[in-house]
Amino acid sequence: MSPRDEATRQQVRAARPDASTWLAANAGSGKTRVLTDRVARLLLDGIHPEHILCLTYTKAAASEMQNRLFRRLGDWAMLDDTRLSEALNELGSDTAPDVDRLSHARTLFARAIETPGGLKIQTIHSFCAALLRRFPLEAGVSPQFAEMEDRAAELLQAEIVEDMAEGPHAYLVDAVAKYISDTGFGALTSALVHRRDAFQAHSHPDLHQALGLPDDFDDSALAQQVFLGSETDLLARLVAALKTGSTMDLKNAAKLAAIAAPTVSDLPILEGVFLTGAGAKAPFTAKLGSFPTKAVQNAHADLMPEVEDLMRRVEAARALRLGVNALHKTRALHNFAATFLPEYARRKQLRGWLDFDDLILKARQLLNDPAVAGWVLYRLDGSIDHILVDEAQDTSPVQWDVVEKLAQEFTSGLGARDNTRRTLFVVGDKKQSIYSFQGADPAAFDRMQAEFGRRLADTANGLQDLSLEFSFRSSDAILRLVDLVFVGRSDAGFPATGRHRAFKTDLPGRVDLWPAVDRVADEEDREWTDPVDRPSPEHHNVVLANRIATTIKCMIDDGETIPIDGDTPGQIFRRPVCPGDFLILVQRRSDLFAEIIRACKSAGLAVAGADRLKVGAELAVKDLAALLGFLATPEDSLALATILKSPLFGWNEQELFDLAHRRTGRFLWPALRDRASEFPETMRILDDLRGQTDFLRPYDLIERILTRHGGRRKLLSRLGPEAEDGINALLSQALAYERTDIPSLTGFLVWIETDDLEIKRQMGSAGDMVRVMTVHGAKGLESPIVILPDTGPRKPPQPGEIMMVGDLPMWRVNTDQMPESMAAARDGARQAQMNERLRLLYVALTRAEKWLIVATAGDLDRNGDSWYQMVQAGLVLADAAPHAFHGGPGLRLDHGDWTAPPLRLASTLAQQRVPAPGFIHRPAPPPVRAVETLSPSVDLGGAKALPGDAGLEEQAAKLRGTRIHLLLEHLPLLTPADWPDAVVRLLPDLPASDRTLLLDEAAAVLTAPDLKDLFTTEALVEVPLTAEIHGLRMHGVIDRLIVAPGRIRAIDFKSNMTVPENVRTCPDGLLRQMGAYAAMLDRIYPGQHIETEILWTRTATLMVLPHDLVTNALFRAPRLDGTDMGS
Repeated sequence: MSPRDEATRQQVRAARPDASTWLAANAGSGKTRVLTDRVARLLLDGIHPEHILCLTYTKAAASEMQNRLFRRLGDWAMLDDTRLSEALNELGSDTAPDVDRLSHARTLFARAIETPGGLKIQTIHSFCAALLRRFPLEAGVSPQFAEMEDRAAELLQAEIVEDMAEGPHAYLVDAVAKYISDTGFGALTSALVHRRDAFQAHSHPDLHQALGLPDDFDDSALAQQVFLGSETDLLARLVAALKTGSTMDLKNAAKLAAIAAPTVSDLPILEGVFLTGAGAKAPFTAKLGSFPTKAVQNAHADLMPEVEDLMRRVEAARALRLGVNALHKTRALHNFAATFLPEYARRKQLRGWLDFDDLILKARQLLNDPAVAGWVLYRLDGSIDHILVDEAQDTSPVQWDVVEKLAQEFTSGLGARDNTRRTLFVVGDKKQSIYSFQGADPAAFDRMQAEFGRRLADTANGLQDLSLEFSFRSSDAILRLVDLVFVGRSDAGFPATGRHRAFKTDLPGRVDLWPAVDRVADEEDREWTDPVDRPSPEHHNVVLANRIATTIKCMIDDGETIPIDGDTPGQIFRRPVCPGDFLILVQRRSDLFAEIIRACKSAGLAVAGADRLKVGAELAVKDLAALLGFLATPEDSLALATILKSPLFGWNEQELFDLAHRRTGRFLWPALRDRASEFPETMRILDDLRGQTDFLRPYDLIERILTRHGGRRKLLSRLGPEAEDGINALLSQALAYERTDIPSLTGFLVWIETDDLEIKRQMGSAGDMVRVMTVHGAKGLESPIVILPDTGPRKPPQPGEIMMVGDLPMWRVNTDQMPESMAAARDGARQAQMNERLRLLYVALTRAEKWLIVATAGDLDRNGDSWYQMVQAGLVLADAAPHAFHGGPGLRLDHGDWTAPPLRLASTLAQQRVPAPGFIHRPAPPPVRAVETLSPSVDLGGAKALPGDAGLEEQAAKLRGTRIHLLLEHLPLLTPADWPDAVVRLLPDLPASDRTLLLDEAAAVLTAPDLKDLFTTEALVEVPLTAEIHGLRMHGVIDRLIVAPGRIRAIDFKSNMTVPENVRTCPDGLLRQMGAYAAMLDRIYPGQHIETEILWTRTATLMVLPHDLVTNALFRAPRLDGTDMGS
């Protein structure tokens, strides 16, 4: 066995199954390999699959890891001894495995497959959902809860706000509404729900202290501090003085003249006049000596002491005023939240819904509840011995709390199986923590490492602190740049001691910095026909997008090559580039993002499209939504015109104009209907759909449009294959809507009337196409060539609608109106966001395998903090050489000889014609009709009542009989004293008089002495049976079946108004029914004596039917006469 290299030794050590490990893994260092190796080694060591829990960040990561593991275990099952021994040695064994270990390895695939519930490799949200389903009563959730859709949450929140506004809590809505901007209530309630944990933790927050205000400080206290009572006269004299001054004095006089009697609400005006601005050297300080102008000061020297005193009071009061304003706004929010959040939780509970955050919060609450947490953890401890956490840097504090509780039994000594070895494995990379908007906190990574290190310090192996430095992905040129770009960025998670080492040291690589495209303003005087949302051809974003598309096109057409790995380690070849080699990453889906996709399509490149799709913005979805809108409201002429012109119907402009112009009425639909003979195909489709609108669910209606009427084919042929994603997303939304609401077309139209519905397209397997996506979406992906065009400066991010001041949620105010504590919190959050942006750059750079291209368009940052300038500085430090690019000079950093490896052309597979199977050319045989099932009580014909029976109408008689049957089914289980209450529960909608009549009839039957044996516990109730009688399948339900040795009794209840005097006058239809029961029972109980009987409920009498009588009656049934019976 050859010695392992250093990179492999690091991986093998990290995958030790007997040691708890905290692993920091650089990008591309093979952490997924380490995770799967560790799980495989745990299984090899005899750990049962159900005792392993692996938590990943995304479903895609969980699926990838599970696929890798099953692929490896499946390979082991098929390898011979020699090759299997080599595979196990590569995994980390230093000694040759014996026969038993080889045999055990071959069984692991079957064991993993057969594990109940499968291997627990799942996201933490999936795990929490499973935990809540396992302990629903302890968690206080419905055992059948459903995870609600985002759109359902939005509609539910809007419904609650509307109900509050119309009910006794309207004052809470009004108090909040005066602060609502154009974002509306939707953004506020969404932020409230996202921060619900913080609001629930502070039911009575001390807002005064958080905002730096004295206790009970309010507007009146503020007014007392600023206004002494003489300000009205003072301002009048000051205005008069200012009117004698300069232009600036006159402007200030006009402002002050608007104040009649100064109050707190006038303080902003006074501050604007008396204090310096935000951009001054000493911002928001009194303009002592500079206000008013010198001439006015000199002319009114006696006035200035009073004015300056007021100016000082206004200056001192500004911080208090900002605090009081923020107090009012945040208090209104907290008061609103105190009612809204419980109501939101209540309505979710009524519907059996949990949202995405509920899964984590409810699980954490369950594991922290003193009343049940011990029991739950004890039960879990019996099934989880090894916890593996992937992408730990993106784990939120709440999620860490769940993991911490799961692992606490590992070191407490109080577990369900104390002698079992337990391990914790955590892998992550702070440098890749980019999901703060989902709650990720990179500081928690270090905090939890210290906590688990302390807890495990007294165990046998403690907690290993390891790192993976080698990158198996990127060339040394890219990794050198990465290290230089992030020098001195330890605050953002880049330690001074951290470095990146290329495992493939001989792999050629290059980094290109294209020249920046100068900013070009949009033309103001443009052709009136140009789309208003399309930038001019000279716009810098358009120029850069065209440059990228042209470069990719030329590289493919000119046969540009990239290095690739050979068949054995260390081998390197070259091959021509193809569209699938290019990954274009942007910071956000801006105009540049759209222009790049447009330019690539215009250049004839195969491009995968956007990584996220706004469902409502898709043309195919708009056409389908317009058709649904017309079906819901035929008077919607715009919707009808839209669909007629769409690919669904394919009308041209002239046809539509002719229909609209020649109509005599107001609406377009009657005009089309009157000319139906001219448009038969259009009317055929519309008539069919309108005839089905009231009967089909939205999903079925859309599917009918797409399939029966060829809508999918028509839309794809006009709009291209990318329209498929939008169509499928609309169908998915229809299913999601039907899971949460009673299906209706109008309800679904309300559901989809939003621009926020998005779907995430899986770009990892986009085929041989150029991929354009955000850096966030590219996490976990890699590509031979990565282009970063969106590297210009970005404005500092604005805090969310609700911001945290310490651990207290507050409603954000405008930046210039923020009190000091809120401004400090904003600055801290902004700095955290800037650090995250650096980590986002790290993720972007490390997606590249061999070739990294960095470009930008527009102005650069004055402070040099843009991504472009940071990369440029790193390339200068790396001694990158000048290089001429299309558009001007740039820089290139090379590693190795790009053209030295031998060229390997992609092998072309010979196209082999496979003859079509014969069945393709044969017409399909007619389908075999399913055997019809007959009902003895319905399908055998014959009268069911005596001639002249003056009873109820047929439907009413059947309903009465059903109710009698219901009582006879349930009342025997109760005591007679409980019968009246039971009847009320069983028949709640009947008038009391009718219930009394039915109870009297049922009671007479149940209390009849000679009928008691029919209602004992030995009698079978409502017995379904089916059998084939003379080639016909029959199915019926017998009211009572009594099975005794050698004797079978079948009793059927009949509630006819007129009871036959004897069996000879019994209606023939009833005899046929009982004959069918006898025939079926004879098949089921061969050789037994079968008796059939009718219990007449009207007289509480039992009629025994002779066997020959019912059998002969059965012969007379239309489909069972003697001829058809054969034998």
